[in-house]
Amino acid sequence: MSSHDAAQEQGSTHRRSKITPERAQEFYVAVLDLLRESGYESLTMEGVASRTRCGKSTLYRQWGSKPELVVAALHSTRRMGLAHIDTGTLAGDLREAARVIGARSGRDTPLMHALSHAALQSPELLCALREALVVPELAAIHTMVKRGMERGEIPSDNPAAEYVPAQLLGVMRARPLLEEKIADEAYLTRFVECAVLPALGLDPAATGS
Repeated sequence: MSSHDAAQEQGSTHRRSKITPERAQEFYVAVLDLLRESGYESLTMEGVASRTRCGKSTLYRQWGSKPELVVAALHSTRRMGLAHIDTGTLAGDLREAARVIGARSGRDTPLMHALSHAALQSPELLCALREALVVPELAAIHTMVKRGMERGEIPSDNPAAEYVPAQLLGVMRARPLLEEKIADEAYLTRFVECAVLPALGLDPAATGS
């Protein structure tokens, strides 16, 4: 790297450091809210600047482009919302997972719908979307099912076990398209008790949390 390039990189790093983590989080929240409200195509750096009362140049200096800002915002939302669940039974875990997913579906579902088309055209955006909203939940549900197998609640070769994450996360995406309704806590809990637990060979009445 030349001394000129090094100086430019140092200057860029210095400029980026002026935004505090708290201020950056304000930008990320604004980006995600605007995505939910109007979709990816309608999102603009000007709109984010207006929502957060900052100069557009600040956003471009920090993130460079709209896709980079959206990716950063998605990474900032990564959470382990289901990882703490451990009720002692698989049925109890899945009911609690349904409650947590349902409580967030009003915010997560519009965001996923807003980004789905754009993400299919951008590997980086798709990766960020999966890492923020999908992969942590998949891993947590797989862990619940594995614990259920280790406790002997379901056999290790249960053919339905591998599809539990797809059932829970898939119905969250599908219900708005099929019924024009969010898959809320009540709906997902009924879904678990009427579809998921029976498929696993568990009796909801006998294995409540």
